[in-house]
Amino acid sequence: TSLCPPSRDRIRPSPSPRSSSTSDPQNNWFFLIPQSPDLSVCEADGRKVLRSSIREFLCSEAMFHLGIPTTRAGACVTSQSTVVRDVFYDGNPKYEKCTVVLRIASTFLRFGSFEIFKSADEHTGREGPSVGRNDIRVQMLDYVIGTFYPEIQAAHADNSVQRNAAFFREVTRRTARMVAEWQCVGFCHGVLNTDNMSIVGLTIDYGGEQGGCDPDHVCNASDNAGRYAYSKQPEVCKWNLQKLVEALEPELPRELGEAILAEEFDAEFRRHYLQKMRRKLGLVRAELEDDGVLVAKLLETMHLTGADFTNTFHLLSSFPVGPEPQGMPEFLDALTAQCASLEELKLAFRPQMDPRWVPRPPFLGMGFQKERTIQNRAWGICWKDELGCDSRARLEKDREGAGDSDTWQAERLRVMRASNPKYVLRNYIAQNAIEAAENGDFSEASGRLPLLRPWDPGAHTDACSITSIPGQDPRQTTSSK
Repeated sequence: TSLCPPSRDRIRPSPSPRSSSTSDPQNNWFFLIPQSPDLSVCEADGRKVLRSSIREFLCSEAMFHLGIPTTRAGACVTSQSTVVRDVFYDGNPKYEKCTVVLRIASTFLRFGSFEIFKSADEHTGREGPSVGRNDIRVQMLDYVIGTFYPEIQAAHADNSVQRNAAFFREVTRRTARMVAEWQCVGFCHGVLNTDNMSIVGLTIDYGGEQGGCDPDHVCNASDNAGRYAYSKQPEVCKWNLQKLVEALEPELPRELGEAILAEEFDAEFRRHYLQKMRRKLGLVRAELEDDGVLVAKLLETMHLTGADFTNTFHLLSSFPVGPEPQGMPEFLDALTAQCASLEELKLAFRPQMDPRWVPRPPFLGMGFQKERTIQNRAWGICWKDELGCDSRARLEKDREGAGDSDTWQAERLRVMRASNPKYVLRNYIAQNAIEAAENGDFSEASGRLPLLRPWDPGAHTDACSITSIPGQDPRQTTSSK
């Protein structure tokens, strides 16, 4: 059984990370069949299963339509062959169908591709299979830069060190912009090691959208330590770039590479992240230094109230503005209605020690209806405070730069609606498609493909409603390979 995207989307490239050089001059595209059912051609981690293949297939297409640089899915094919997998790594393995995902990108070379030259590790003694073969490293750099960064090759044809430094600088910038894009839509990548970092700045792994706004959210069941948690993704990407610096030595002197990394990554990430966040908040005129503080306070309020990431930003486009704004109570009602319920918050913030030693908020012991009423009031006060003086003052500063208030408001709404998707691939939608496919019904998965265009409301049905499924806690969703 196979799945394919609609014909008009089949071989369209991912949005380029601010450069036309993500494909080679001949516009060639590479096809990868990871983890084939035939073990003779599979990757080291074994055969892929239907569950993770459907998720990867749908998530990669969702990322593409969000405008985030990504590899794409050309087809998903399953068979009757099975393999044993422990889905949640909890000692309960089961048989699952082997599946192939045909992936498309300009290249599948990763940071880890250059680690084949790694010298012996001081702790384990392990070394790369091509240790000492600097001639191969030179060939790889010539190929990667000449094929995917031709403008850099042309600018530094006579100086390989300057060429390699310019190449690493561009990889650093693309990686910083890519992870900034993830953070701005609440996306968790999954296993964020060097082998899942694209040398041209594309998303490779697909943990999924987290639902809430939890900085400690982990989307992969094997990540018990939270190394790849949502808030740590920028830090881990920077760490992976450090590993790339080490893998490129001596063709790129380590001191030079580390200096480029220190100079570029944090600055580029912050610049792109705040640029995207300003657009999501409708700040279309002025760029102020304190905007980062405003964004951080908003995300903290979202976390404390269990607010849905996508819904909150989408609803902010209806935030009342002006000297005497109308409709604030209705706006706050809509905002608090999509915050987490008390039961969800109890689960998300459950104590990690004996509950007898943990004080409980007094309203958690009341009846449900009374709890909900008090919660709504508390959330309303919390959001009213968050969206109070600071947010209003910031919007007023932004409006001051516009000659006409009506024109500014129209531009603000246009930018916000183009920056805050109403529809995303919810975890429960992907899970429904997986469960149907495991029972032989692939229409649920193929039928979701047209629904992955977040800017086209006419293409959606109630299945992609922004309303969360009652009783489902988005913070508890995990994926497993």
